[in-house]
Amino acid sequence: MERIEKMTYLELYELLLEEHRQVFAAQDEMQLESMMKMIIKAARIFVTGCGREGIAARSFAMRLMHLGKETHWLWDDTTPGMQKGDLFIVVNGYGKIGHINYLFDQAGKTGVSRLVITGAPLERTPQEAEYSLFVPACVYKGSDMRVVKSVQPMGNLFEQHLFLLFDIVVMLLTDKMNLTHGQMESRHRNIE
Repeated sequence: MERIEKMTYLELYELLLEEHRQVFAAQDEMQLESMMKMIIKAARIFVTGCGREGIAARSFAMRLMHLGKETHWLWDDTTPGMQKGDLFIVVNGYGKIGHINYLFDQAGKTGVSRLVITGAPLERTPQEAEYSLFVPACVYKGSDMRVVKSVQPMGNLFEQHLFLLFDIVVMLLTDKMNLTHGQMESRHRNIE
């Protein structure tokens, strides 16, 4: 392949769009359905992640709140304790992020259901989760050979793809929960 530095803007964006198309095509829709059922059923939802994938996770938490789900970003000081009936969504790209694994283990002691979203489902945490969603995009430090490879640095493809995938999930949930965009907008912060 030609060196990235020699590629034009047009060549790069077409290449990146093709990477995302391949990830979407490889996505297991049954896992997405299971994830959505868990979200709908959950009394409360707690979300965590770190780095760029954590930023995508936090944006997902915001949209879940706009859907009317009581949702907490784990690092906020006002986050309550977890309990049975709640859902803990953990984004753990390559499955070996130490403090994320610690939080995952501690949450397991509360009786909460745990969903791990990952690009490395064969690692320890995803295997121990009650549920996992494998996003088949190249992830930073990942070793799963089933992921779509990327010309981008580090975990860019996985991190970018989370934003797109989470937005699609929210759109599907809007329909499944019989909500309108107006109802979502009514929950948007109104003091800006």
